[in-house]
Amino acid sequence: MKTKAVRLYGENDLRLEEFDLPKIKDDEILAKVISDSICMSSHKLALQGAKHKRVRHDLKKNPIIIGHEFCGELVEVGKKWSTQFKVGQKFSIQPALNKDGTLWAPGYSYEYIGGDSQYVVIPAEVMELDCLLEYKADNFFMGSLSEPVSCVVGAFHAQYHTKGGSYVHDMGIVKGGSMALLAGVGPMGMGAIDYAIHCDRKPSRLVVTDIDDARLARAASILTVAEAKKNGVELIYVNTKEIADPVEHLKKLNGGKLFDDVFVFAPVKPVLELGDKLLGLDGCLNFFAGPTDTAFNANMNFYNVHYESHHIVGTSGGNTDDMKESLAMMADGRLNPVMMITHVGGLNAVVHTTIELDKIPGGKKLIYTHKKLELVAINDFAERGKTDPFYAKLAELVAKNNMLWSVEAEKYLLANAPSI
Repeated sequence: MKTKAVRLYGENDLRLEEFDLPKIKDDEILAKVISDSICMSSHKLALQGAKHKRVRHDLKKNPIIIGHEFCGELVEVGKKWSTQFKVGQKFSIQPALNKDGTLWAPGYSYEYIGGDSQYVVIPAEVMELDCLLEYKADNFFMGSLSEPVSCVVGAFHAQYHTKGGSYVHDMGIVKGGSMALLAGVGPMGMGAIDYAIHCDRKPSRLVVTDIDDARLARAASILTVAEAKKNGVELIYVNTKEIADPVEHLKKLNGGKLFDDVFVFAPVKPVLELGDKLLGLDGCLNFFAGPTDTAFNANMNFYNVHYESHHIVGTSGGNTDDMKESLAMMADGRLNPVMMITHVGGLNAVVHTTIELDKIPGGKKLIYTHKKLELVAINDFAERGKTDPFYAKLAELVAKNNMLWSVEAEKYLLANAPSI
C-alpha cells in the first residue's frame, strides 16, 4: 500500500514523500492515521537528527516517519492479533515502549510507523507491550491528545514525598496540599490545571503563574475558578512579570507558606530557580519542560536539599497506565484537553510547522493527515472566512464552542477539506 508521510533524513531535513509500505506480517497491523498533534519533542528531533537519543537507524538509508501523538482506525489485523483487535477499531498509541531498556518509539525510531503519515504498519512490539490502545469516542483529535495528557498524568504520579524518620517514598502530589504551576498556561500547563482540578488526588490550592495577561485571561475563561472550586480546589491565576519579589507574593497567596509541589513548564533558568525557592519542607519540584540545550543548568539550594528534604524529579512522557488513565478520564468527561489545540492544518503543513514550531505561537498544532490545508490558527478562521466559505463554516462551529476545536468542526473538516 502506498502512503504519504513526512520522513526525517537528517538535521532539519524533513521530506513529505509518497512510498510503499511493506505487506504486513502475521504479527503486525496496518492502520489508517486520521489525526496527529505536533509536539515540541518532534521539533527537537528535527533539530538533532541522528544525534537524537531515540534515533537508531542511519537516517540517510532508513529515514523514519515522525509524529507520535496520533489516532486513527485499524485497517488490517495480522493473524496473531485477530482475536484481540478488529478492523475498524479506533486506536491511540503509547509511543514510550520501553522495550528492553531502549528508547525506541514510534515517531522517532521506525521506518513505517509515525503519526505524520496516512497509513502505518504497527510492529509486533507495540501490541506485545500493550501499547496499542483502543479509543472509544466520536472523534479523533482527543485520541491524539491522549499522549500529551499522559505526560501530565505521569508527572503527577512521579512526584514523591516522605515522612519524618521514614525512607519510604509516598508517590504522587500531596493530596489536599498546595501546588504551584510556573509558566503554567501553555498547552501542557493547561492540561496540568485540568488534571489537577479533576483527578482523584488533587491539591486544595493551585497557584498558576505566567507573564502574559492575555494568556492568563484565556486560561481562566476555559479552566475557571468556579469549576475548580466546585471540585474542591482554590485556583489562583497570577502574572508575576511586574512583581518585585515573586517568592513572597506567591507565599502570601498560599497563606504565607511555601508549596508542597511545584511544576516548571518552561526551560528558563530564572523560572526554574524561582521554583526551587518556592519549595517548602519535603517539597518536590518537577522540571516538566525539556530543554534543547544539553548543558542547560540552574542554581539549586542544596542546603535545603539536606535540611528541608527538597526533592527534584523530571519526567519525559508517560507510561501505558498513564495513557489508559487519560483515555478513561476523557471518555467519562472528567478531562477535556481540547484547549491545548490552537492551530489546525493538513499533512502538507507538517514540515514547516515542525521545524519552525518554537517560533509559532499558541498551543498544539493538530494535523489531519489525509488533508491538504495550511496551518491556520483557530482564532484566524473568521478572517479567512471572509474569502473562503470553508473557514467561514469552521469559524461558526468553533464560535459555538468558546473558540475551541470540537467534534462538529472535525467532522466538517473531514467531510469538506481537500485531500492531499
